[in-house]
Amino acid sequence: MTATVQETERPEKGTAVEQAAPVKRVREVDRSMMVAAIFVVWVVLFLVLRGRQTLALAAADLTDLHRWFNDANDSIGANRNSNPLFLYFFNEVRLVIDSLVTFVQELISQPSADRPVPQIGWLGVVGIAGCVSWAVGNGRVALLAVAGFTFLGLQGLWQESMDTLALTLSAVFVALLFAIPLGVWAGLSDRFNRIITPFLDFMQTMPTFVYLAPLTLFFLIGPASATIATLIYSAPPAIRITAHAIRSVPQTTVEAADSLGATRRQTLTKVLLPMSKRTVVMGVNQTIMAALAMVTIAALIDAPGLGKTVIQALQTLDVGVAFNAGLAIVVMAIVLDRVTTAASAREEAARRSKNRFLSRRRPLLAAGAVVTAVLVYLSHTYLWAAEFPGEGGTGDAVSSTADSVTTWVQDNLSGISNAFRDAITNGLLNPFQALLTDSPWWLVGAALIGLGVVLGGWRAGVTTAVCVALLLGTGVWSDSMTTLASTLVATVLVMLLGVVIGVWMGRSALVDRLLRPSLDAAQVMPPFVYLVPFLALFGATRFTAIVAAVVYAAPVAMKIIADGVRNVPATTVEAATSAGCSTWQIITKVQLPMARGALTLATNQGLIYVLSMVVVGGLVGAGALGYDVVAGFSQGQLYGKGLAAGLAIVLLGVMFDRITQAAARRTSA
Repeated sequence: MTATVQETERPEKGTAVEQAAPVKRVREVDRSMMVAAIFVVWVVLFLVLRGRQTLALAAADLTDLHRWFNDANDSIGANRNSNPLFLYFFNEVRLVIDSLVTFVQELISQPSADRPVPQIGWLGVVGIAGCVSWAVGNGRVALLAVAGFTFLGLQGLWQESMDTLALTLSAVFVALLFAIPLGVWAGLSDRFNRIITPFLDFMQTMPTFVYLAPLTLFFLIGPASATIATLIYSAPPAIRITAHAIRSVPQTTVEAADSLGATRRQTLTKVLLPMSKRTVVMGVNQTIMAALAMVTIAALIDAPGLGKTVIQALQTLDVGVAFNAGLAIVVMAIVLDRVTTAASAREEAARRSKNRFLSRRRPLLAAGAVVTAVLVYLSHTYLWAAEFPGEGGTGDAVSSTADSVTTWVQDNLSGISNAFRDAITNGLLNPFQALLTDSPWWLVGAALIGLGVVLGGWRAGVTTAVCVALLLGTGVWSDSMTTLASTLVATVLVMLLGVVIGVWMGRSALVDRLLRPSLDAAQVMPPFVYLVPFLALFGATRFTAIVAAVVYAAPVAMKIIADGVRNVPATTVEAATSAGCSTWQIITKVQLPMARGALTLATNQGLIYVLSMVVVGGLVGAGALGYDVVAGFSQGQLYGKGLAAGLAIVLLGVMFDRITQAAARRTSA
């Protein structure tokens, strides 16, 4: 039996279609039947035991754990200035981070009563943005940076944009101080790489909301907690990519350096780092994008900037203001992304360019630096160059246009949007949510553990059992099941979109070239931005959060599936075509089965992205764990419940991640 399974798993290239097209393996059929059996038993017992032992908890009710968290928060607050750990560590860290953020904010802030003229006004900031972009990239990127920063002022959001930029730059600066050395260490040491990888997995699996509550416990609300949360979230990409860059340097090059008598330090500074510079800069790009996304979410703990404007607008359902601020976030993200991307590609472009081009570039850069210095001087000296002139005109137009479009959509498309919303809600979401929330807790737990064992193996089953037990201990079981239902429904929709678009991209190079830039741009946008248009279309409901989560998570699933389909051997597809298989048969019988590993990986990433976004949807009526976390920030008596909800989100993320990763490994084995 084992030999037969191996033969059907790995068909040889160029063989007959009967061997090329994967055959359903016995264990695959058994696994599918076991999953179906678990669901059948679950549904039958649900119909018999519905409404019993559901562990439902009213919105204002607290468990002993929640009260203990509240008491701990009160105790820490009362002893913050006397406890040596806080007095000499946490408070000092907070003061250092606050000082850094305040310094950058005051450097580029708008004039005020305390500072009639800032250190660098708007004209100087725009000049610096253009000069730096030109120096690390090219002229086109410099023009984009100048236009982008000028547009931020025209929107009436210059100060908010500078606060966001200050927090982002501060967090990235501190994150890279740790991330680059750790990444180099992980690239040089296999042992350290094995040690740090689980921590990086945990940091990236944990949804962004979850960083906020515990950090406020130690660092209070404000810029310090926001910056620390941002650097924790944004550091893992830089560590991973730097380690990958170091490991990607050809071993022969390192051996050549060793044979010439280079020390380890010389090999690192003269060989490894220079040859991995481009990839390391790509890591910086990912860190900046992650930091910008987190800074906007950190507005929930009183971080200044565009995120606070978006949150306030979402809470008052002011779509126009939310759209204007969301557009500013997108513009800033695009500028920062293009500048850092151009920086990573500049060295290779410089090698291809001629020396005469470089000889002309340097004087032009020097002239640009002189012009920038003049602009900085003017913005420091004169109020007209410090305070953005005519600020707000474009922003008012954008807001009013967004409001007009919203009104038109609600008046003319509400029938279609409401029908679509009701069809998904009543046909898919409500039944599945009822199955999770109205089943006895022990039945849901047993079903989840059984699915974990069947799909991921015994280790995944043990992890699921531990997560289920801890979820019970958090006291927010019912809310966790509601969030679980929304997450799984959104993931199903993500995979439907991912398979359709991903297969299309994988089979057509033209479609891939046309769609991939849009998918890349969609991944640049911070999560908050996705809520705004769907708030206008569907109103403040949980369905709004689900649709926004689908749009947020679908690009990564599409790209993974497209790559999986594209990597199916061409000889296998040609053999199926020559045997007379139709396009549909080739897709369903050859390409998708042979890209099963990519499908499972896409499911893994889709689940993690959706989970983080569904929680953000708590701001627009998603309820459940998202609402618990948000309420914990705004209502002191619910702080403990919000902290427990954040822990529940982590447990759901870990459970999802371990099951799907184990399933991916078993599928590709």
